[in-house]
Amino acid sequence: MLGDFFSAVGDVLSNESTYSGGFRLAVVLAFVAAGEWIAERAGTLNISVEAMLLGGAFNSALGYHLTESVAIGILFGAIAGLGIAIVQANMSHRLSADQFVVGLTLNILILGVAGFLNSSIRPSTTRAHIFEVPWLVDIPLVGPALFGQRWPFYLAYLVVPACALILYRTRWGLEVRAVGENPQAADVSGVPVLTRRRQAIYVAGITSGLGGAYLLLGQVGRFESTIAGGQGFIAIAAVIFGGWTLRGAMLGCLLFGLVNSFRLTLPGLGYQVNSELLSSLPFLVTILAVAVIASRARQPAALTQPFVRGLN
Repeated sequence: MLGDFFSAVGDVLSNESTYSGGFRLAVVLAFVAAGEWIAERAGTLNISVEAMLLGGAFNSALGYHLTESVAIGILFGAIAGLGIAIVQANMSHRLSADQFVVGLTLNILILGVAGFLNSSIRPSTTRAHIFEVPWLVDIPLVGPALFGQRWPFYLAYLVVPACALILYRTRWGLEVRAVGENPQAADVSGVPVLTRRRQAIYVAGITSGLGGAYLLLGQVGRFESTIAGGQGFIAIAAVIFGGWTLRGAMLGCLLFGLVNSFRLTLPGLGYQVNSELLSSLPFLVTILAVAVIASRARQPAALTQPFVRGLN
């Protein structure tokens, strides 16, 4: 029986579709995790990334429905994510509402609103065309996965490095990291702590909205209210898994994407596995990974801590 297990794993790992599907799934998480990483480095934990992802998916469907342009649909998705982020940021860091309560409320609200509008409008959607990078797409196993995808996939190659650049190579990024580590010291130095935290959430909203747009226009091609499927929460887990480093977060996204692809590829190869166990596999791996890694990583010192001027 153990031999059958290793045989199944070997068949899956040698199958090109495992990597192609894994990278597609990982890129959705990467969009969300890149922005959430910036937000968490600023000291905020945004449960509402699930709402941003879902809102981005629906608004991109609406944008395509109105214009029949995939590019404009993606822009609509980013705008939706930003709009939800503005609500989250200002409720949490201007009106001092509990950020977890706000996040959960937004998740439920956007789920209901998107479902209602989808049933009323029934937007027509599509999937973007496939763009293959010459020569690179011919690399065995991973070539099609990295260089033979629908064109919104390649936006991740711009978004993820851009997030690293603005956090580590700009004054704004230095201030964001400062308010996540020691907001009182940053405040004394003249850094507007709550403003930087709000701005970091805006970045998370834009990238999460892009993730939702890619999910719809680069993968699924049709909006359903269940399209997000908890991927926003998995992206948060990827940030924690990565020890609040961008490189680690991207590795976490890739791990979770490949595990999900493993789940989808295994039945296609003819192996009979309990369907409930397969469905729970990505979440089991997420829990185990976070439990093992999070205890060894150092989170930003002021993560989730409200800022009140003058209080230590």
